[in-house]
Order: sequence, then C-alpha cells, then structure tokens
Amino acid sequence: MGSSELLIVGVLDLVAGDLGVSVPTAGTLVTGFALGLGIGGPILTALTIRLDRRTILCGTLLLAIGCNLVVALSTSYDLTLAARTLTGAFAGLFDAAAFTVGIAVVPPDRAGRALAVVISGFAVSAAAGVPLGTLLGQVVGWRASFIAIVVLVAVMLVATVALVPSVPGGGDSGVGGQVRYAFAPRVLAVLALCALLFGSTFAALTYIVPFLQQVTGISGALVSVFLLAYGVATAVGSFGGGRFADRNAARTLVVAATGTVGSLAALYLFGANPVLVGLLLLGLGVCTMGAGPSLQYRVVALAGPGAPLAQSLPASAINLGIAFGSFAGGVAVGAFTASAAILAGLVIALTAIPVAWATGRLQPPTADNPVTDPEPAATAGR
Repeated sequence: MGSSELLIVGVLDLVAGDLGVSVPTAGTLVTGFALGLGIGGPILTALTIRLDRRTILCGTLLLAIGCNLVVALSTSYDLTLAARTLTGAFAGLFDAAAFTVGIAVVPPDRAGRALAVVISGFAVSAAAGVPLGTLLGQVVGWRASFIAIVVLVAVMLVATVALVPSVPGGGDSGVGGQVRYAFAPRVLAVLALCALLFGSTFAALTYIVPFLQQVTGISGALVSVFLLAYGVATAVGSFGGGRFADRNAARTLVVAATGTVGSLAALYLFGANPVLVGLLLLGLGVCTMGAGPSLQYRVVALAGPGAPLAQSLPASAINLGIAFGSFAGGVAVGAFTASAAILAGLVIALTAIPVAWATGRLQPPTADNPVTDPEPAATAGR
C-alpha cells in the first residue's frame, strides 16, 4: 500500500510521457493520492465505524487492487487521477483499520510496538519497495511496476483472509460521539505536532537532491546511496520507535523534535561534508519515523472513546504537513538556493519543540468526565 503511494514519484517522467501530459500535471497524481488519504480516509472511517475491522482490511485491499489495475491499464489522465485519488482514500481507511487490529491482537503493554510494526510498512516501502519498483519501471515500463503492486496486494488479501482475526468495530458511541472525542482540542494539538514534524522533514527532503548536487557535491548514482541511507533509517526508526512509545510516548516526541532540529541545523551548517551529510540523513530518518508510533499512540489515547475514528487522523495530518513542508521548501529554494529548503525545515522544526513539550502535559479523558477531566497520574504521558 505504501509503495502504491510513493512509486509514482520515481516514474513520474515516464507516466507524463505515456499519458501525454506535462511533468507538473503528472505531479497532481501525487497530490490526488494525498488529498484522497487526508480527506477521504477519515470520512470513510467514520462511515464504516461499526464494521468489523477485518472486513475493512479485506475490502480496502480488494478496492486497492481494482484502482491500481486501472492505473496500470488506463491511457486517460483523468481516469488515472480519479483512480489515484480513490486509492488514497482507501489507503486512509486501511491505515485506521490496520492500527486498530494491530493493537487488538497484542497485550496492552505492547501497543506501541504493534503500531510500530504497522507504521514500518510505509518506511520499508520507502526504503525498498519504491527503489525496486522504480528500477522495474525503468527497465520494463512503469505499468509493469503497478501490475507488480496489484499482484502483491492480492497476495496480502489472501494472507489477511487466512491470518487476521475478526476485530469488532468501535462504533458504540455513534459517529457523532466519535467526532466529538476524535476532534477534541487535545487531539488536534497532537495532530498539529504530526504536521510540524513531518512538514519540517519534507521541506528539506523534497529538495535534498539539488542540495546534494549543489552543496555537497554529490551526483549520479551516489545520490541514490544517500537516499537509500535515509530510507533505511526510517525503517529502523519506525521499528525502534514502538518500544519508546510503550515506555513514554510524550517524552519520545520531545526527544524526536529536538533531534530533528539538531539534524537539520547540522545539515545546513555542514552540508559540504559528504560523510556528515550521510550521518545526518540517518539521524533525520530515525528521528522523524521514530516519532511515528508515539504520535499515533498519543492521538488514540487522548481521543478516548473516539479512538476508532482518531486512528485515521495522524496519516491525514502527516500528509497535510508534508504538503505544507514541500510548499515552504519550494518557496525557499525559488527565492534563494537549495540550502534554503533545509533552513525552512529548521524553522518549522523549531516550532515543534514547544508544541511537543506542551502536548506532553495533556492527559486522556476519564469515564467521569470524558471531555475535560485529566487521567490519573499513573497513565499520564502515555
């Protein structure tokens, strides 16, 4: 599912030529997916709140097969854009259901690690799935890459039917009640932190290739090595971040925000040193994706009875943050140089530190007063 989102970036020029549109126009296929996930995901989650989560997983995988097949076979840009947007919406619904199932099948003290396993799917797709899919697209055509995704998602559908247990829906309070808790101010504050952390990283990362070329002096195949290093770091961070989420998710977010600031500041100051740049990209990947499980954990905990709907919101906030960060980085690069994108990311990251500290003081609702009362101190900071 993650590869189907990201792969289009690696073959964008091929897609543009095949569909007879410009590269910027083809770029809307990325935007369409992001908007589908960010807006459609929560809407579909709310509409299916009472359905069994296993049914949701199977249904979204089946729909993803159909949409990716349309992308692989269509010669119409408009139809391809519609299929990409729908795929994004189904992916948002899939994510929410997957988080719920992941938590349901493990003991409570391992919830953070379960979330990390689910989140790591996206990191692994960035580290392995996208490079392999891009290579396949360059060798035998981009459509073959999406056919490969269709085949692999079909395999996952079979595995889901065979291995994933039934997990009842969480709609006891109804959609209205879900919305009330899921969009409470304390939840929105953590969602803002999601957007800031990932926005700061992608302000820099979106323009890391020109930065490597112009500032670090890296070009050609070596660029892929640096990008692979970042991808591997995100995978390591997402796996390792689950254990820290189980220990203290709130503190983990403060550390991750601070680490992101340090990585971006050092990248700006020492960008001419290839060895340091490689190490700093590793640090940036670990900090950003290492925060993922804790962000998801905190949103779900602070949403209380609205957790089933809230499961879909971090992905939406992250996509909005990525869109904002990429835009800010683009404005900075257009006005100055490639280094300005790193500086733009640093400014955004600096705002994330006080937000992370402030949200760490927020506590989940209690049964006595689910809207305003804090949770007992024994569970604060989770």
